Amino acid sequence: NSLYPKLKKFETSDSETYAMSTIRPCLRHLVFTRASHQLDVSTKFEDRGDMGVIRNYGAMLVELCSSIPDGVVAFFTSYSYMESLICEWDAIGILRELTKSKLVFIETKDVVETTLALDNYRRACDCGRGAIFLSVARGKVSEGSNFDRHYGRAVIMFGVPFQYTLSHVLRARLEYLQTHYQIREQDFLNFDALRQASQCVGRVIRSKTDYGLMIFADSRYARADKRTKLPKWIQDFMSESCLNLSTDMAVGQVKTFLRLMGQPVDQEALQSVLLTLEEVERRNPEAHAPESSVPGQGGAMIAEAQMFQEMGFPA
Repeated sequence: NSLYPKLKKFETSDSETYAMSTIRPCLRHLVFTRASHQLDVSTKFEDRGDMGVIRNYGAMLVELCSSIPDGVVAFFTSYSYMESLICEWDAIGILRELTKSKLVFIETKDVVETTLALDNYRRACDCGRGAIFLSVARGKVSEGSNFDRHYGRAVIMFGVPFQYTLSHVLRARLEYLQTHYQIREQDFLNFDALRQASQCVGRVIRSKTDYGLMIFADSRYARADKRTKLPKWIQDFMSESCLNLSTDMAVGQVKTFLRLMGQPVDQEALQSVLLTLEEVERRNPEAHAPESSVPGQGGAMIAEAQMFQEMGFPA
């Protein structure tokens, strides 16, 4: 991103972008923008209290959870918005419908309660019951918890996680960036929100054999000014057929993707994208030194290559 050199006060002399090495289309990014009856859904301030939007978000969640096995993680823009949605969903029977296919666990501001809920969520996934974890962007779960394998077959991002713009701290930061770096207020807010959304949805994929769905539930993600600010590894898996989807269209794509990913992994293709120990050493001359004397990247890559060999992948 062009904002990083400005924020970190450096000039890039050379840069290189590496594509994500995969053996199959293991990610599917879906942008859910409207309900089946075409009403747009968004967490914009003027729309988030609309009962039609609340009901459509809940109906979408129920449909997805009935089609996706194992674990599903949902991120909301704030604790207050998550709590208001849960209260409304409970009143109109959405939570009751949701518990027919998944057990429901919720992140709170209490670290102990959240840790216990996360542990029970994993147990529900392990025993085959399936579960959904309702969480918050910028919270404990989005920062430090991974949902690999059956713990996270889908991540749903409800809305664009902008910071609270009336915060005195944020206002001072925006003024400082405008004065010293000529970074416009809206540019930084978009950059920060999309970076946070990427961190949330990135919890779902953790290995080359893993797979998962990344669902952006807000009509604003279909716009180019938002979508193009997502990381390249996410944009590479986005296609026109995955944008501007209604509930029934999204569920159809989910079922097709899961059916494809349920096939056995091609072990020969998997081995072809893994680096051998010799390739690691050839790419990193410093890696020839003992690992204890090279605490940086070289030693770490050797350790990773050895770990893959110990897991049964031949060199």
